[in-house]
Amino acid sequence: PVPAGLPGDPEPEEAVSDDSSRHGGRVRRFPHERGSWATHGYLPCRVQEEFLELLELLVSRARTYVASLSAMEEFHLSLSQCVVLRYHWIDPFVRFLKERLAPFHRFFCVADQVKVYTNENKTRTFIGLEVSAGHFQLLELVSEVDRVLEEFDLPTFYKDPSFHISLAWCAGDMSGRLEGQCLQELQDIVDGFEDSALLLRVQWDQVRCKSGNKYFSFPLR
Repeated sequence: PVPAGLPGDPEPEEAVSDDSSRHGGRVRRFPHERGSWATHGYLPCRVQEEFLELLELLVSRARTYVASLSAMEEFHLSLSQCVVLRYHWIDPFVRFLKERLAPFHRFFCVADQVKVYTNENKTRTFIGLEVSAGHFQLLELVSEVDRVLEEFDLPTFYKDPSFHISLAWCAGDMSGRLEGQCLQELQDIVDGFEDSALLLRVQWDQVRCKSGNKYFSFPLR
């Protein structure tokens, strides 16, 4: 067991509180346990001012179908599921990731297809931009991240992943309201947005891993 009071450990009242009302209706996939750190590998996405203008148009239109939608404040593309690491696993996990990702070069993706997603337990719904070009390079990255996860007997990524950048979310399963007519209207906005082809061509230059409140960065060559 890890000694109490390590840097980054939650406060005692946080450790036992899973009140979703404190987190905008979000529900944990697994209960919090002291000494267990939620961990996630991803590609961070830095966006331009024009991207935020497009986001505002999309969220405004989507809210006519689901008023409770909230725009994301940060953007990324996931390379792993959220898994649980014990505190003493973090350093070796990060070291193995660094070794596996070292040979990779920077690359581009195009994320221009609007799609609706729900999480596994249907407690959250997302609107995202699915990748239409760059899929092969992403699969290669995921393959190496999966190898590290397997070393720690942790769940690997989805077998046929839909790589995407989430734009907005809401609590509950609202996919029925957002698919169909709403989805077509959102795609029309993306297709008609000025310079969208250039705007939605994203260069990836680093992989990040978030474990609890710790962030680790792995620059691509």
